[in-house]
Amino acid sequence: MNYKEQLITFSPNRVWRSYVGGKTLDYLQKAENPSDSHFPEEWIASTVQAVNPGRENYIEGISKALFESKETDFAELVKSDPNYFLGPKHAEKYAANTMVLVKYLDSSVRLHFQAHPTAEFAKKNLNSNSGKAEAYYILDIREDIVEPYIYLGFQNPPTREDFKEMIETQDMDKIESCFKKIPVQPNDCFYIPGGMPHAIGEGILMIEVMEPSDWAVRFEFEKSGYTLPEEARFMKRGLDFCLDVFDYTEYTPEYIKENFQQKPKKMKEYNALSFKEALVDSNATDRFRICRSTINGTVKKVENEFFIGIVSKGCCSVETKSGRVELKQYDTFFCPYGLEEFTIVSADGAEIVECYPPL
Repeated sequence: MNYKEQLITFSPNRVWRSYVGGKTLDYLQKAENPSDSHFPEEWIASTVQAVNPGRENYIEGISKALFESKETDFAELVKSDPNYFLGPKHAEKYAANTMVLVKYLDSSVRLHFQAHPTAEFAKKNLNSNSGKAEAYYILDIREDIVEPYIYLGFQNPPTREDFKEMIETQDMDKIESCFKKIPVQPNDCFYIPGGMPHAIGEGILMIEVMEPSDWAVRFEFEKSGYTLPEEARFMKRGLDFCLDVFDYTEYTPEYIKENFQQKPKKMKEYNALSFKEALVDSNATDRFRICRSTINGTVKKVENEFFIGIVSKGCCSVETKSGRVELKQYDTFFCPYGLEEFTIVSADGAEIVECYPPL
């Protein structure tokens, strides 16, 4: 198999979740009867297996790379040549782990209230090198959603004792009263550190970027007619253990917008109308990075690391030594470390969200 000197593209990789959504993803993937279901996520260039209690017989989450219309396990492909795909320095430190997980998330309902551990908590208590810091890049809002929102951090923080009682009794009115809605719109980008409780509102299509784990403390048990089994609630550890995961700080909506909504910073200019911006950089986190390239005309890209790319607007073609790939809005790809140089052409303009590992 000749995988060198080319972008890696993928077949659809939908993953079961306990909430419903995915109708927009169905449209994008030209499903015969697009509808919301328990497959609301598409995992992109993933080497991570999903954790779904009760579905242990299904291998979900690991992407299938496409070469001449044939599927190849992406995790095994990366493992076969980590120096080419990830780079010698990355491979020396992390082996074949990309250290970043990227998803499309397409909600039709408000997601479960949940929080994720920090990397420090995971290393100390979960025997894991990764927690689950996250970032959201809002792509689109469903037409029937008038006031799109997310919940992010406690605006009315409970005491640990009161919070435990709310969770045990599943008093959702009290739990929801701990939060205020944070309005969102397309092109917004938010960083969500480990420990911060959160929930995504209904009708949002987003790119979700995170540390490569599926650790989650879900303190809302029922959603979309499905009740989470106990082993899916508290990382198989118990509620008292998981109460230590949460950040009980009071964050006003204004503070969230000012400090956790990411402001683009121009990094470089390719030509008069083409440039690259940092969306999530080392000022926010050391767990991953997100950039956005605006392409107009012909741009030669020279990269010294790998990234996962999503065409968030427009369309373009990518020319490498091995050929030309046509990409339309919402197409995804993996750019290997060893590709180094390629040319992007877009007559009408395109934007590409680029997701990178830790420095």
